[in-house]
Amino acid sequence: MTARSSTISRPSAATSAEARVVAYDWQVLAGELDNYGCAVLPKLLSPEECRAIAGLYADENRFRSHIHMARHGFGKGEYRYFKYPLPDLLDGLRTALYPRLVVVANAWNGRMGIHERYPGDHASFLKQCHDAGQTRPTPLLLQYVPGDFNCLHQDLYGDLAFPIQVAILLSQPGVDFTGGEFVLTEQRPRMQSRAEVVPLGQGDAVAFAVHNRPVQGSKGNYRVNLRHGVSRVRSGMRHTVGIIFHDAT
Repeated sequence: MTARSSTISRPSAATSAEARVVAYDWQVLAGELDNYGCAVLPKLLSPEECRAIAGLYADENRFRSHIHMARHGFGKGEYRYFKYPLPDLLDGLRTALYPRLVVVANAWNGRMGIHERYPGDHASFLKQCHDAGQTRPTPLLLQYVPGDFNCLHQDLYGDLAFPIQVAILLSQPGVDFTGGEFVLTEQRPRMQSRAEVVPLGQGDAVAFAVHNRPVQGSKGNYRVNLRHGVSRVRSGMRHTVGIIFHDAT
């Protein structure tokens, strides 16, 4: 086993995911998600782990599909969806992050008058997805070069969709690339859209609303619609890994 593969595949990598996730102040992060629709988890991955995951991009055996954004009108750039089994570290993070985010997700559904409640552990939620015919893994690795960008969009993939996802920046801003900011937009009823530009460092993760979230108004809660994307990369190469908790049809 090479040093690179051991960084992301050894059993201790998956085990450490729970320890690093539990170390964050989730009450504060939940407040950020409630107030802004996103929250940053600083230094979720080490620089070594970032380089190891980004280095997987050339290994076609790790992925189930390869998407060129321009062919589909998604923007300009490319990404690859991982196939099962996921690298241990990503699988561990997906499992460890879900129980913290599901508390927020279920609270949001309650405030928006949505009956659906998500199970407390990720394995149970994946079983629901698979029973509904959504069996294809959705974690993905994205690669951008100068001039590339990602149009504002929502990652839904099927009838079952978990309302929060996570993206982790693998490259170092100002060193590996310039530009390429993560952007979140929010459309409130009868109001102009609000944009949130989220500054990230290498290894930082951002958790954000996929589709809708509740906002407290003078007459109670109302839904806002969110989309996310990436601004134009000015120079260098930018890699990001996305952790989506529902699987695809």
